Amino acid sequence: MGQTYFTPATFKFLNDLKNNNDRDWFKANQDRYEQTVRQPALDFITDFAEPLAKISPHFVADSRTVGGSLFRIHRDTRFSKDKTPYKLNTGMQFRHEMAKDVHAPGFYVHLEPRNCFIGIGLWRPETKVAYQIRGQIDAEQAAWKKAAGSKGFATLFDMEGDSLQRPPKGFDADHPLIKDLKRKDFIASSRISQADVASPGFMKQLDKYCKVASPYMRFLCEAIEVPF
Repeated sequence: MGQTYFTPATFKFLNDLKNNNDRDWFKANQDRYEQTVRQPALDFITDFAEPLAKISPHFVADSRTVGGSLFRIHRDTRFSKDKTPYKLNTGMQFRHEMAKDVHAPGFYVHLEPRNCFIGIGLWRPETKVAYQIRGQIDAEQAAWKKAAGSKGFATLFDMEGDSLQRPPKGFDADHPLIKDLKRKDFIASSRISQADVASPGFMKQLDKYCKVASPYMRFLCEAIEVPF
C-alpha cells in the first residue's frame, strides 16, 4: 500500500516544542527531533524524487541536510521581535531547478499540529515576474481559466495570498480577470489532516495533488519562460 514516514510522534514533538521553545529543551530532545521529524522528512524527500520526476523533470527533491528541500527548524530572529529560536512546523519545498536564478514555482508540504497543507505556485514574485504572469493571464485567458478554474483543481485547492488594492498598471478595472491580475501571490493550497500525513498513502496523495496542480504550474512556468 505504501510506506509510512510520519507518525503521531511527529506531531507530538512539534506540539511539545510549542510549549518548550528554547534551546536547552531542544538540545535535550534533539534525538526525538531527528527520529520523528527530520529523518522521516529526509526519507520522504528521497523517495518522492521518482514520482516528482514523472510530473516534471524540472522540479527537485533534494534530501541534502543543508540547502535541500527540507527547511531548517531554526528561525531567523535577527530582524524579528519574536526571539523564540525554533519554528513550530516542518516544511518541505520541491523547488524548480532554476529557483536559485529566478523566482520560480514550487510544490510545498507544511506539517504542523492542526495545520497541515499542500501548497503550490509562486509566492511574492518580484514585480517584473508578476507582470510576466499577468501578461500571460491576459493573453491566454482561456488557458488560465482552465488551469486555475477547472473542477479538479478547484475541488482540491483554494487560491490564496495577497492582492493589490488597485488594478496593476496597464490593466483596466473592468477586465474580466481583474481579480487574478491583481494578485501579488500566485499560490494555492489544500488542507490535509494529520491522519493523512501519518498514513501509508500520504506520498500517493501528494503525488495525486501535484498531478492535479500540474496544468497550473505549467502555466506559471510558461509565463516566466522556464521549462516545465
